[in-house]
Amino acid sequence: MTSTVPGRRTRRRPRGAQRPARRRTARRYLVRRWTVLGSLLAVTGLVVLVFFTPVLGANTVEVTGIKDLTADEVRAAAAIEPGTPLATLDTDEIAARIRQLPRVGSVDVSRSFPATVELAVTERTPVAVAVRDDGAHLLDAAGVDYGTIKAAPPGLPVLDASGDNATRAATAVLAGIPPQLAKVVVSVTARTPTDIRLGLADQRVVKWGDAKNVTRKAAVLGALLTQEGKTFDVAAPDFPTIS
Repeated sequence: MTSTVPGRRTRRRPRGAQRPARRRTARRYLVRRWTVLGSLLAVTGLVVLVFFTPVLGANTVEVTGIKDLTADEVRAAAAIEPGTPLATLDTDEIAARIRQLPRVGSVDVSRSFPATVELAVTERTPVAVAVRDDGAHLLDAAGVDYGTIKAAPPGLPVLDASGDNATRAATAVLAGIPPQLAKVVVSVTARTPTDIRLGLADQRVVKWGDAKNVTRKAAVLGALLTQEGKTFDVAAPDFPTIS
């Protein structure tokens, strides 16, 4: 049973009035479709631009931090194909190739859009030199033999070590001592990793021992060197001796 409210009439919209509303709905639907389609096309175009074209490619390779190496040597080791999209570059692989250069201690590879690859190189720093038949071998703090030159450069102590372990221990000591002490060390001998001796410019000798407690030993030695003597033993820094 249908009930009606007395005095109220039900109004019906004329058929002709419904058509504009339908048209507006259809237009909104089409606008949304074209907006979505346009967005997809824009994203697709951007992906193609970034990953598959040389527009944002490696057109410039900048090298910083070098001293003895040349920029061309680093670029050659990096082997970056010109125009390769920056987004697809494997920076870890590039860094690994550059680290194959003996003088490179570390390297940071980064992208700089729109078209530049930046290679920040840190070269190894020598702390000693080992003189051999083929020349003077440069050694860094880790004992790495990374370069050979004709003659030992001034200012670097000459190292005579027996084996890799003794070499690493000796270079660790040289890297850890304070600059004021390092500048008067002219030679280092290391028969074993626990028998390291420093030869000073005034011909005095320091029995250093092993590579432990470098800071403590250096502090004790600083006080000892103000006294007379030719041999200073700080292998046991709590019980130093002078002879």
